[in-house]
Amino acid sequence: MNQPTQLQRASRFLFLILLATSAFAIPGSAQSPSGPVAPSPGTAIQHSPSQAKIGVSVALVNTPVTVRNSKGEMIQTLDAKDFRVTDKGVPQRILHFDMGGDPLSLVVLVENSSRVDVMLPQIRKAGIVITQTVMGANGEGAVIAFNDSVDKLQDFTSNADKIENTFTHLQAGTSGSKLYDAVAVGIEMLNGQTQPTADKPGRRRVMLILSEASDFGSATKFGDALRQAELANVTIYSVGLSTTRAELQAAPRDTTVHPTPPGTFGAPPMPGTVQTPETDAARYGSGDLLGAVVWALGHAKDSIKGNPLEMAAAGTGGQHLATFKDRSVEKAIDEIGGELHSQYSISYAPTGTNDAGYHEIKIAISKSGSNKWKIRSRPGYYIGPPEN
Repeated sequence: MNQPTQLQRASRFLFLILLATSAFAIPGSAQSPSGPVAPSPGTAIQHSPSQAKIGVSVALVNTPVTVRNSKGEMIQTLDAKDFRVTDKGVPQRILHFDMGGDPLSLVVLVENSSRVDVMLPQIRKAGIVITQTVMGANGEGAVIAFNDSVDKLQDFTSNADKIENTFTHLQAGTSGSKLYDAVAVGIEMLNGQTQPTADKPGRRRVMLILSEASDFGSATKFGDALRQAELANVTIYSVGLSTTRAELQAAPRDTTVHPTPPGTFGAPPMPGTVQTPETDAARYGSGDLLGAVVWALGHAKDSIKGNPLEMAAAGTGGQHLATFKDRSVEKAIDEIGGELHSQYSISYAPTGTNDAGYHEIKIAISKSGSNKWKIRSRPGYYIGPPEN
């Protein structure tokens, strides 16, 4: 019988080694656990993140309330007990009440685009009116200018000279008007101040806008800006700049450069109208204003039709004043300051009304003769996702 060669013996030896290795490997694979491996003692167990319920709750709602009699005179003799507040029909308890005494945190947005260049002399004089009649002795103010860019010219300060100096040296910018972006920046600045609580309502948050009633180039949508203003308890007052009237009344200047031809608007006319200083007032018509505000809040990503300055003021309890006819920029600001320091400020923590959607606020006065009074306050606020 032939003896195995050296090569055959080596092959058999290698085969035996492979066979032994497989015998150890197969049982190990058969015993592998089919489920999660149990953690070693003392090891923290990591759970899958739960699907958190997304919701928005409003800690404190502040609403300014302006009360006027049939002659338009402000009534300043009411107490907290005279007011009734409901949120989506649910009665609320008033936590803070004041009449014109709470200090202000004021952000002034001023358009300095080339289209309002003719009005800059008026606007530069407005600084002292803002500090004296709006900001007041105990207030603080900040200034933002906007055209194709949004520029913080002055951060919050209680120094009136700094605010006035900022306006005195205001320069014309480019032709854009990023109004909505400027509003978003202003709200962010106001939100950076001390947050109000039920025990310490703090300063009233006010935004004063000096601008045309148009936006060119903003990334922010109007509905988003207005919703954030309402949730941040910001009251918006606005002064509409009528550049057409200013162009027609301005003295001749040694320049041939006009952002638009003299006597024309920088924005298209209203359909079916002829543009004149008198029809400028038509740009500030109200119509179903509050209905338009609610629609804009629920369709935040869509374009709006109407005067955004007027809608922003109506949606936050402020007031819009246009500068057509005999009202100058300074006179409009003076009227706003008089109202701010003569109105009531009411705060409440919403109870039983934390669901998403539009929350209608209603203010009633239980006082003899109040049925003849005109009451103006913020109509409500919107929380939750938009209903597109």
